[in-house]
Amino acid sequence: MFKLFIQKKLERYVRKYFAKHPEVKLVAVVGSVGKTSTKRAVADLLSRRYRIRMHDGNHNSDISAPLAILGIDFPENIRNPVIWLAVFRAARLRIKQPTDVDVIVQELGTDKPGEIAAFGKYLVPDIALVTAITPEHMEFFGTIDAVAKEEMAVSGYAKYVLINRDDVEGRFADYETNPNFSTYGTTGAAEYRFEQQDFTVDEGYKGSIIAVNHEPFDATIKVVGEHSLRPVMGAVAVGMLLGLTDQDIVSGLGLIRPVPGRMNVLRGIQGTTIIDDTYNSSPAAAAAALQTLYSFTDAPQRIAVLGDMRELGASSQVEHEKLGALCDPSLLDWVVLVGPECEKFLAPVAKSRGCQVHIASNAITAGEFVRSVTRDGAV
Repeated sequence: MFKLFIQKKLERYVRKYFAKHPEVKLVAVVGSVGKTSTKRAVADLLSRRYRIRMHDGNHNSDISAPLAILGIDFPENIRNPVIWLAVFRAARLRIKQPTDVDVIVQELGTDKPGEIAAFGKYLVPDIALVTAITPEHMEFFGTIDAVAKEEMAVSGYAKYVLINRDDVEGRFADYETNPNFSTYGTTGAAEYRFEQQDFTVDEGYKGSIIAVNHEPFDATIKVVGEHSLRPVMGAVAVGMLLGLTDQDIVSGLGLIRPVPGRMNVLRGIQGTTIIDDTYNSSPAAAAAALQTLYSFTDAPQRIAVLGDMRELGASSQVEHEKLGALCDPSLLDWVVLVGPECEKFLAPVAKSRGCQVHIASNAITAGEFVRSVTRDGAV
C-alpha cells in the first residue's frame, strides 16, 4: 500500500509538471533491447540545440521513471517516509520553478504484461521509440506475441511513434494502434535509414542518411556493429522531427559514443581489440555481437566470451542452443563460456559444430584462460 501511495503521488506530480510546462517535450523509449543506447543517442544528438534531461541509469520502473522525468534522485532508503516527504517537496519545487529543460528523454521498462500501458495513465510522449521486440522476461510473458503487445502498447498514448524496422518484425504491426508513425534503421524499407559505404574500427561507419521528404546527406557514425547504427538512426529520426538541421545532426553524431558495456571497443594488450558488451545479454544482442565479431575479417584470431542469458524462462534452453548454433568454428578460435545455462545448452551445440569450447567457473577465470591463448592482434 505504501509503494502504491508513493507511485500515485509521483504520477500526479508528473502530470502537474507537464501541465505547468507544456513547452517541454517528452521522448519515451521502449523495447526489449537497445533502450539505453537509444536514449543516450537521442540525448546526445538533441543537445546540439536543446536543453536535455536524461537519467544516465536505467531508471525506467513505476517509481523510478517519474523521479527521472522530474530530475529527482532516487532515494537510498525507499522505506523511510521522511525521505519521501523531502522528495515530494522537491517535486513541488520543480513544478513551480521556471523550466530548465526543453526535452526530457526517458526510457520505460517492463517486467510483466500491462506495465508499458500503465505509463499511459500519466504520460503523453511527443515521440515514442520502439527499439526492438525480442524475447525478454519470458517467465512472465510466455510468448513473443505477448512481448510485442506489451512494447507496442506505447502507441496507444504517444503522439507520434518511431519503430525500429530492423528489430521489430512486420507481423507485429497489428499491435501498432497509432496512425502517426514512421520506421527507422538500416534496412532500405525504413523511412529514416543509414546506407553504409565504409567502416573502420577507428573511424566508424561512413555513409548517407536518407529520410522521407529530405535530401540525403553524408555522415559518420562512430560505433561498432551494424546493429549499433539503429539506436543512432532512431536519434536522427527524433532530431529531424524536432527540427534539427543537417548540420546539427552531423555535428551531433560526433558526440555519440557507445554506452559502457554496450559494444564498446577497448584496446587490450598485445594489440588486441576487446568488444565490451557485458552490460546485459539477450538472444538478439548476443547474436548481433557474434556477427560483429565475425566482421573483423582481418583479425588473426577471434574469441567469443559468452555468459548466461537470463530471464528467458522456458525458452532458455532453445535460445542458448540457437546461440550455440551461431558459433562458427571457421570464424572462432575459441568459445569461452560462463554460467550453467551456457554449459548445459550452448556448449554441446557449439562443440557439435566443431568449435573449441572452454567452460570457465566465473568471469575472472574466463579472463585468465583468454589471456593464456590470445595471440597478437586478436579480437
